[in-house]
Amino acid sequence: MKISEILTEDLISVGLEVNDKDDCINKMIDIAARSGKIIDKEKVVECVFEREKLVSTGVGKGFAIPHGKTDEISDVTASFAILKDPIDFDSIDSEPVKFVFLLVGKDSLLNTHIKLLSRISRIMNNDKFRDKLDEAKTSKEVLELFQKEEENYQDI
Repeated sequence: MKISEILTEDLISVGLEVNDKDDCINKMIDIAARSGKIIDKEKVVECVFEREKLVSTGVGKGFAIPHGKTDEISDVTASFAILKDPIDFDSIDSEPVKFVFLLVGKDSLLNTHIKLLSRISRIMNNDKFRDKLDEAKTSKEVLELFQKEEENYQDI
């Protein structure tokens, strides 16, 4: 499964305005709900915030990957945002976050969830890729950047 198979233009927000980390996660879930794959939104909110309580998903370099697993979705869903203004996300490097990738997987597809998290992390760890994202002005540009970058990775 590729990122570009679960991410579509309507699940991407460029210039998303958020107040703080919690507001950001809630807005990311709202965006992911556009996929039509969320059965019980409250359960999705619960699983993502429960995971966030364990340890921050602010993984460094201005990037966060809030995620969770629940069977209250019909299939893996996601959303991606470039924030208008970076926010504190309790990141491991204490740097503010500008790029947020929400991933919600099914409990029954743990292997797929882990592989997608790994792929997202590898791609977002690429400084040149993040620089290109920073210049993107539209959801279409962002999606095309992910599609092009994924050509460098084997399918999972």
